[in-house]
Amino acid sequence: MATSDYGLVIAMMMAIFLASFISADPDLLQDVCVADLSSGVKLNGFACKSNISSDDFFFAGLAKPALTNNTFGATVTSASVQQINGLNTLGVSMARIDYAPGGINPPHTHPRATEIVYVLEGELDVGFITTENKLFSKTIKVGEIFTFPRGLIHYQLNSGKVPAAVIVGFNSQLPGTQRVANALFASSPTVEDVVLTKTFQVGTKEVEKIKSRLAPKK
Repeated sequence: MATSDYGLVIAMMMAIFLASFISADPDLLQDVCVADLSSGVKLNGFACKSNISSDDFFFAGLAKPALTNNTFGATVTSASVQQINGLNTLGVSMARIDYAPGGINPPHTHPRATEIVYVLEGELDVGFITTENKLFSKTIKVGEIFTFPRGLIHYQLNSGKVPAAVIVGFNSQLPGTQRVANALFASSPTVEDVVLTKTFQVGTKEVEKIKSRLAPKK
């Protein structure tokens, strides 16, 4: 990566850091509160563990591309509080997304965070849709940034012939992801066919076909 690229990544991380001060996550009441994921205590976030180390604030999982040989040709590698326990109460997280040629991160939402993406390689067609059903879309290339407002449906598509990758920032320690198609056609228990046939104006056979293709692999 060129020196200028590092500068843009640093600038993006600073923007995420500043955004954390107005994030939806709870305010920090102590220096650190490393998440104890094994705790049975139920609260808004995670309980703090007592024995912590530098490793609680470290994660190397975004350094290398992930495999993209899956249904959608794209893989999200998260760096949230579940991977970096030290992010608990800090209001920020990251991810890396790798795309094969033609790969897509399907329409989805993050109910708890705004998202900002920085293109590491390749180029992507990206867009989000407002509650008035207006689409804002753009093609972004290496070194460029695009933002997806919190809670709005959005997507990224690699329409090129070479792999693509982005680094993602969120102003939440655990932004949550809900894919639109999976939520409707692969929920448990499943949404009744009549709801889907009336909503999408298609027949039961089409609904069942989609359900079978999106059903979790056993």
